[in-house]
Amino acid sequence: MALPWALAVLSLLPLLNAQSSSCVNVPVPITNASMDQISGKWFFVAWAYRNPEYKQWASSYQSAFFYIDSNHTEDTVLIREYSTINDQCLYNSTHLNIQKENGTLSRYYMGREHFAYLILTKDPSIFMFAFYPEDKENISLSFFANKTEVTQEQRRQFHEHVICMGMDKSEIVYVDEKQDQCGPLDKQHEEERKKEKDPKGPKEGGK
Repeated sequence: MALPWALAVLSLLPLLNAQSSSCVNVPVPITNASMDQISGKWFFVAWAYRNPEYKQWASSYQSAFFYIDSNHTEDTVLIREYSTINDQCLYNSTHLNIQKENGTLSRYYMGREHFAYLILTKDPSIFMFAFYPEDKENISLSFFANKTEVTQEQRRQFHEHVICMGMDKSEIVYVDEKQDQCGPLDKQHEEERKKEKDPKGPKEGGK
């Protein structure tokens, strides 16, 4: 049974014409260095969506965090996501394709390929996904950070992108990581991965 997950229904939403927007500086080609920059653990911090359907999806998420593992050889990334919805933890994993020249990541969902523009800033501890940059009715932006708490400067950068895209700060909604219910499952998965790497466990005497 397919589970709803943040990067499918919140981040990797279908774009209209893949045209550039000077405001958010897209598209910017994706390099191996940029994929290395967003590899690791990330927290879903905030979103600003115009499309009513997207807003409905986003409002169901209490919190979410995910892991990105990039594969430079195949131009793909593995996403492992933990979402808290209705006080329950939902886990899912999938592969995304990278279109380096277009500056997008994509996946097939419900019979269609969905795209998101990757937006990097000078701060390597945050990044954003932009959608519909040329459509005022559907223009959207997601905000991610490698920590649960973001600084005022990081918030300011997100606010500037929201305003520059033609939205208002009043359209921003922050998720509440304090409502996370996925910590125990994340810890369990981490222990399982450690056992897979070293099935015999630590040797006696530390040897």
